[in-house]
This record gives sequence, structure tokens and C-alpha cells, in this order.
Amino acid sequence: MFLPSPDRKTWALTLRAKVMLIFLVLALIPLILIGAFTLKITEQLIVNMVIRQLENVAVDKVAILERWLDERKADLMVMAGTSLLKSMDPGQIGPYLELIRDNYGVYKDLTVVSAAGDIAFSSRPGLPTMDAGGAPGIPEVRQALYISGITYGHEEKESTFQIAAPIIGDDRELAGTIYGSVGTNKIIFFVLNVSLGKTGECYLVDKEGRFLAHKEPHRILMENISQSDSFRNIFGKRDTGEIYLDYRGIEVLGTSRKVGGTDWYIVVEQDRDEVFQSASTLKRIIYLTVILCIGSALMLTWVISWHIVGPIRRLGRYAGMIADSRFDEAIVRINRNDEIGMLYRSFEDMSLKLQERQNHLEQKVGLREAELKETGLVLQKTKLIAEHSEKFAALGRMGAAVAHEIRTPLTSLKLFLESVEADIGISAEFEEDFRIAMQQVCRIEGTINRFLDFTKPRDLVFSEINIAKLMEDVLFMVRPLVNRHECSLHVRIDDHLPVIGGDRKLLFETIINLLVNALEAMPGQGTLSVAASRDCFEFNGSAAPCVRIDISDTGHGISEDQVTDIFEPFFTTKASGTGLGLPLVLNTIQNHGGVVRVKSNPDQGTIFSLFLPLEFNLPLYEADGKNTDC
Repeated sequence: MFLPSPDRKTWALTLRAKVMLIFLVLALIPLILIGAFTLKITEQLIVNMVIRQLENVAVDKVAILERWLDERKADLMVMAGTSLLKSMDPGQIGPYLELIRDNYGVYKDLTVVSAAGDIAFSSRPGLPTMDAGGAPGIPEVRQALYISGITYGHEEKESTFQIAAPIIGDDRELAGTIYGSVGTNKIIFFVLNVSLGKTGECYLVDKEGRFLAHKEPHRILMENISQSDSFRNIFGKRDTGEIYLDYRGIEVLGTSRKVGGTDWYIVVEQDRDEVFQSASTLKRIIYLTVILCIGSALMLTWVISWHIVGPIRRLGRYAGMIADSRFDEAIVRINRNDEIGMLYRSFEDMSLKLQERQNHLEQKVGLREAELKETGLVLQKTKLIAEHSEKFAALGRMGAAVAHEIRTPLTSLKLFLESVEADIGISAEFEEDFRIAMQQVCRIEGTINRFLDFTKPRDLVFSEINIAKLMEDVLFMVRPLVNRHECSLHVRIDDHLPVIGGDRKLLFETIINLLVNALEAMPGQGTLSVAASRDCFEFNGSAAPCVRIDISDTGHGISEDQVTDIFEPFFTTKASGTGLGLPLVLNTIQNHGGVVRVKSNPDQGTIFSLFLPLEFNLPLYEADGKNTDC
């Protein structure tokens, strides 16, 4: 029974709620998944991009610093190699070193120590000299190039370090050492100056983690990063792109590089908040999009549910009328082509039961007629198969009779000709005719065997066949017949044709058969054309490389309605023909996996094309197929 009105309302509201829930789930879940995936991929891309940028900056800064250090080492080595310093004469050394210090601008002090440990010259005598450890005292005599640690002058607000180079005298003995106190303000400006947003920074530390160069001078040699993740990032194994806490306790992304020839390390870092600022913006946009989608989905689902539930309520009333057999009142009309419209039309069909039954009966009658037609087609096909079977049976009987009646006298004739050749001998002028006669006898014998092979094919005797040589032998046999018909012969055989596998004897007889048919199709003077080339044949979308043999004539041609029948057994247009020549040709080519193509125009001639594949895989026949280049 139909539900009463209160239950119907409850049911309708429940359906509306279900529709809204389904739409929300379908709309929000993919959006949330896509948003989460997008955020994850975006953050990974940002990390990879920033790490690459930081590594590029670190490499550039290390290269700048190493190049600058190499220049300073080279300066000291050049100065140590001059004769002025080897003389240890303060009067000669002073002007030379003062000139270098003024021109270069990076040397705070240039000091020369003799081999005995005495100071021969110092460009800034008012300042205390430093030993190897950077403490006050006379510098040591060095026998090799040396770089000291960095010290920081609070008064000068500049980091300095010393480079020492040995002075070798002309006698190749150690004459002394030149010390250069190098100021770092000029180079540190280029090292610390980076373009990495607002929070990106670059600083220099030693192996102990002490600051050697920093944008905040008060940190230099006063603080270190040994207790921070930045220090572990330099000397520990850490995944690239991992976020860690720097010496300030702020999350950063960073990388480091060692300065070659020193125990100094360049560290480049950027705050995480700045790195992921664009990702945070994207996250806010995604949240806003989700909220908008929720609102849009609610509005859309309400409209859709109203568009669906209202018509279903009306259908409920029509269903009650049909249950009371009031079919005339239950006829409904609606101008909708969707599922609701289909449902309305189904209700309309329910009120026309008698017409529906009549339509059902007519449909059954139509199905029966279609089944009868299909049965007639099956019977017709069966009849054709039976006719073909009868033809093949008759062909088998005729082949046996021909073999019995002709093979014995033909064998006697062949033996006689062989005995004539052996006992009597053949004169030179008849030797070629005798050879042709013997070949024709062999051909007749082979043709008899083909009759039998047509119904009971024998196995092919495969060998490698040179198509050019095969065509040469065939044309040698046919030329006398061409001359007798007063026809012209045009031959075109491509060079370097590939060798194919096949039964040479069968292919020889097949081509002879087609050439004889072509000559018989030209009662008067005509042109017989023979061509052999490399080609390929397309069938069912695949192309196979093959050798193509074309045999064309200028005879009377074949009508369009006969082209499809010429390969049927016993079909012939000749008064004395048996209708077995072309079926034998087709069988031979198909047994070689090849294709026969026929193209003919009445009164213009016929072209038979044989396609013999290089690979044995295309057994088919086409009256006119597609030929393409491989």
C-alpha cells in the first residue's frame, strides 16, 4: 500500500538529507585530498629549491674566500722570493713592503723575521708583534707556508689573521720568514652579503664552532655554535632539507661548506618561517576554498534534492491512482529528459497495459521473423559449403582418373625421349628443342601431380630461392611461346632482390601458368610485362616485407563480377579450360604464406600480383588490397 502523508514527508526529508550528505562527501573528500597533496608537494618543492639556493650561495662564498686566500698566499710567496727580503736589509725592505701595504690595502702589518729569530723589519713598529698562536711576542721562523687563526681587534672592529711564508736565500738556506697580518673587512663584506630574503645570513666559524666572521661583530670569537644544531649540521650526518634549530634557537634551513686549506667553515641559513611563507599563504587559500565549497555544496544539494524529491512525491500520488485502477487519471506529462522524465514516462506506459501487451506480441513476432531469416542464411551457407564439398570430391575423383589414364603413357613417352637422347643422340640444331620438349613433359607430369595435390596437398620442399634466377629460367621457357603469339615482352627485375624460402618447382609452375594465361588473353599482338621488386603488403593494420612479382597483359581483361569467381574450382571463361589453373596458383601462393592480388579492367588488360613474404606469416587472398612501403 502507498504510505500516508506524514510518512511520505519523513521519507522525503530523509532522502534529501542523504543526497546532501553524498554531495558533501563527493565534493569535499577529493578537494581535501588534493589540497593536502598539493601542500605536501609544495613544501617539498620549496625545501628543495631553498636548499639548492643555499648550497649555491655556500659554494659561491667558499670559492670567493678560497680565491682570496690563494691570492694572499701568492702575495707572501712573491714577496718572500724577492732579493730585497733575502738581503735582510731594513733600508731596502721597508720601502718595498710599505709600497705593497699601501697598494693592496689588506695588510695591517708586514713583518720580516731573520733566521736567527730577530725582527728585521715591521711596517707598524708601534704595534706589538704576534707569535704563531696570536699572542704578543716575536713570531716564529717558519720553514713552510702557514696561516694562523683569526683574531678580532675590538678597537679596529676587524678580524685579522696572519700568513707566513719562508724566505729562502740564494744559497737555498732559510734566510728568514715574512709575516703578513691580513685584514678581512673587504672580503668579509662580500662573504656575509647574501640575497636570501630578510632572514638569510652567512657566517664563518672554525672547527670549534667559534664565530670568525658575522654580521653582528660582537659575536666574533665571543660566541660559538657548538651547542646548536647548526654545529651538528656541519660535522654530523643529517638529511638534506631537514629543519633544525640554529644558535638563536630559531628553526632554519641551512647548509655548510669547508674552506679549502683551512679549518674554517661557511654556514648559510634562512629562517623556516620565511621559507614557508608562500606555503602558509597557499594553505590559507585552500582552507578558504574548502569553506566556499562547503557552502556551495550545501546550496547545490538543496536545489538538486528539491528538484528530485518534488517529482517523486507527485509520482507517489499517481501510483495510488494506478493501484485503484484509475488509469485515465494516472496519465502524467512532464517535459524532462533526465531520469525523472524516464520515470514519469514509465508510469504513463503502465496505464496503457493493453497496448503494451500488443507491442510485446508484435515484438515477439518480429523476433521470430528475424530468427527465421537467420535460419535461412545458415541453410544457404550450408548449401554453399555442400556444393564446394561436392566440387572438391569431384576434383579428387577426376585427379585420380587423370593420374591413372595419363601418367602411364606419359612415363613411357618420357622414357622413350630419354633413350633417344642416350642411344641415338640429338643434333646440335635440335638440342634446344629437345630440352624444351623434355621440360614440357615434366611440366605435364607436374600438372598431373598438382591435380592430386589440390585435394590432398603434399608437403612443400623448401629451399632458398633466388627470385632473379627463378624469373630468368621462367622467361627462358616462355620466350618461344611469346614469339609464337607475336607479342612483345617487357621485363623489369630489381637488382639485389632478397632470397626467400619456398618450393622452387611449385613457384616455377605457378609463374608459368600465369604467363600462359596472360598470352592466351591476348589473341592478337599485345604486350606482356613481367616485374619483380621488393615491397610489402598491409593486412589488418600490419605490414610485412615481401618480394612482389607482377604479371600484366593488354588483353580483353576480366569483368568486375567475374573477378571474385576466378579462383573458384571449375570456374572458367575458356571453351577448353578446366577451371583449375588459377585455383592451383592461389593454393601454391597461400601455402607459401603469400597473397594474390588481381586488378583488371575490361578491354585494358589484367595485372596479377604475387606477394611472397620474407617471413612465412601471411596466408591470405585479396582481390584488391592495400600496398604500402615498409
